[in-house]
Amino acid sequence: MAQNSDNPADPFKKALAEATKVLADDPELTVSYSVDPAGLTGDAMRLPQISRRMTRDEVLQARGTADALALRHRYHDAKTHARYNPAGEMARDLYEAMETARCEAIGAREMPGTAGNIDAKIGAEADRLGYGEITDRADAPLATAAGYLVRHLATGRDLPAGAQNVMGLWRDFIESQAGDTLGTIQDILADQTEFARFAREVIRDLGYGDQLGDDPDAPDDDQDEDAETSPDEDEQPDSSGQDDSDENDSEANPEQSQEEQQDEAQAQVSMDDLADEEMSDEAELPEGEAPMEPPDAHPVSDADPDYTVYSTEYDEEIRAEELAEPVELERLRAYLDQQLDPLKGAVSRLANKLQRRLQAQQSRSWEFDREEGILDAGRLARVVANPTTPLSFKVEKDMEFRDTVVTLLLDNSGSMRGRPISIAAICADVLARTLERCSVKVEILGFTTRAWKGGQSREAWLNEGRAQLPGRLNDLRHIIYKSADAPMRRTRDNLGLMMKEGLLKENIDGEALEWAHRRLAPRKEARKILMVISDGAPVDDSTLSVNPANYLEKHLRDVIAMVERRKAVELLAIGIGHDVTRYYERAVTITDVDQLAGAMTEQLAALFDPDPRARARVMGIRKAG
Repeated sequence: MAQNSDNPADPFKKALAEATKVLADDPELTVSYSVDPAGLTGDAMRLPQISRRMTRDEVLQARGTADALALRHRYHDAKTHARYNPAGEMARDLYEAMETARCEAIGAREMPGTAGNIDAKIGAEADRLGYGEITDRADAPLATAAGYLVRHLATGRDLPAGAQNVMGLWRDFIESQAGDTLGTIQDILADQTEFARFAREVIRDLGYGDQLGDDPDAPDDDQDEDAETSPDEDEQPDSSGQDDSDENDSEANPEQSQEEQQDEAQAQVSMDDLADEEMSDEAELPEGEAPMEPPDAHPVSDADPDYTVYSTEYDEEIRAEELAEPVELERLRAYLDQQLDPLKGAVSRLANKLQRRLQAQQSRSWEFDREEGILDAGRLARVVANPTTPLSFKVEKDMEFRDTVVTLLLDNSGSMRGRPISIAAICADVLARTLERCSVKVEILGFTTRAWKGGQSREAWLNEGRAQLPGRLNDLRHIIYKSADAPMRRTRDNLGLMMKEGLLKENIDGEALEWAHRRLAPRKEARKILMVISDGAPVDDSTLSVNPANYLEKHLRDVIAMVERRKAVELLAIGIGHDVTRYYERAVTITDVDQLAGAMTEQLAALFDPDPRARARVMGIRKAG
């Protein structure tokens, strides 16, 4: 007990824990302090750690987090929340942000002291995430902006500067789409059920109604269901109705149907022949229809010709330095170094171990007793002792790994935010410098999307009639942090870009992998290695909501199969908390992001191991951790 009293922060932590229990109206609530992210699980609350120094920022962050979680515990009912929870990811994010804002707004009304503490927490988070520096709406999270707006409208309080900036970027859009619905917020704030219905209506107004799933308030009466389903059946002439009509025609005149089918098949063959011969397609056009645009010379994906993309107009392949000013990159890099300063020592030790293994192979290795080559001076004594002994020569062995290039492809999705992306960035940095010292070129790439849940591609799809099965429906952002031929010293700051809030969004792995392979395969190096680091399967809500559920995952599998079949590039993957061994032939899954440095160095070292049996043993399908 005497040791506990030595920490000057202990009295404050104890007082804050007791006050939090009172605010949450739950004396049985367990409050702890941890370096792990704050959160609330059942009757256990985890608050940010407070050091012995008790800095002002630490105290404000702890108070604001405690008040926010306590209000959530007090005013939030999990069953009601689950009943109305939408099915799609973007809709769930909006729903969750608005519910959080509701709980905090009720607390601000009934206990005004909590409002200032939560404002401080929101301001600190906004500063940490760089919200104040965002100028493009596409970089600002819509769900966060919606939560801020709900809190502002419910309390009338101004937000901290960074949060105010994010809300301002989206406010005109949200109010233009859902202004009438938002006008009722004051009347339903205290009723979670009514607020959940209100939140779903806002989500529908914002264009994400297709992600809401089933209506939890739909009547169960059979008569009502029949009345509701009849119009739906009438409104589907393009699918079921057309099929029924075709079937009726076929039954009425089977001979005519068979002849028409033969004509259609012949017409299709003719069109294919014309396309192959690059002839004009005007002859085959039905009367009254405009000429179709010529087909693309090549499919979108070499791995799967059936994989489609609604629009590539808004995709971008961009260098990291084009996404931020040099001053900002320098600041973000300093922040990255500061966040991972304790880890850098461990990563560097692993990298040095890798370097020693590579340099041990790089040191001179000789073949002796050759008839030509370099005179073996060590064996001249035998010639002197016996002049009839022939001279002995030696030849230096060639080192395979000297002519090698490695590409590190990093998942830049939102689920990597925080510690995973920081560790991935610093590991890429240290390993790139290590391999560079061993004359191995390294390229560092990242992949994400330009917007959450569909960007300009989705807007174009909505405006052009919502075609069925449109294919990929988001705007890609493929980032070049370091090209293979650029020295690490010139691109070091670029890796800090991964710390930029608003950068990490969706992950469409298949196209990213194919892009990295296309960059790597034509290079002149004799050996090419591609390492993928990801924490999940491909996810893009806008695409998956209007295509088959396995659309992106199937494409990823097809691309992996193509890369492994062509054998021009050696492919391996590391999954962070996600089993990538079900996709990649050579892969490792780690359960803790802190294992990433060891996994990367071990995998690379295995690739350079001269013993093929050792390589096969290490590179087999397995899991670590």
